[in-house]
Amino acid sequence: MTLPIDQPIDLFSLALAFHPDGAVDAAERRMTADSGAWQVATFHVETDADVHADHWEVHPAAEEAVCCLAGGIRVCFRPEEPGGAEEVVALPAGHAVIVPRGRWHRLELDGPSDIMSITLRRGSRLEKRT
Repeated sequence: MTLPIDQPIDLFSLALAFHPDGAVDAAERRMTADSGAWQVATFHVETDADVHADHWEVHPAAEEAVCCLAGGIRVCFRPEEPGGAEEVVALPAGHAVIVPRGRWHRLELDGPSDIMSITLRRGSRLEKRT
């Protein structure tokens, strides 16, 4: 959706989609998208349920930048070997981590937080954590 230049975009309601041809537009936030656009999505989250902490997530088409804008979050990486331990990266406000392409991960909150995700969502999936 193209908005007039004098209309601010509420980043907590819409995502920004950066298309391969250089176009940028505001769009509904989606877990998966096949448009080829990179999505910048910002969320205010209150509980672990808001970040589907009980699910693993993967983005096979690209790396993902997970940014903590306010509050504090933990990015948990699924063990790459059976029986291994999760790797956890703590992100205080103003910090980010790059999630490698194809690496299963999930988020947990330290408390109410504002987070931003930047990735190419093509092929993204969720899997229930067991």
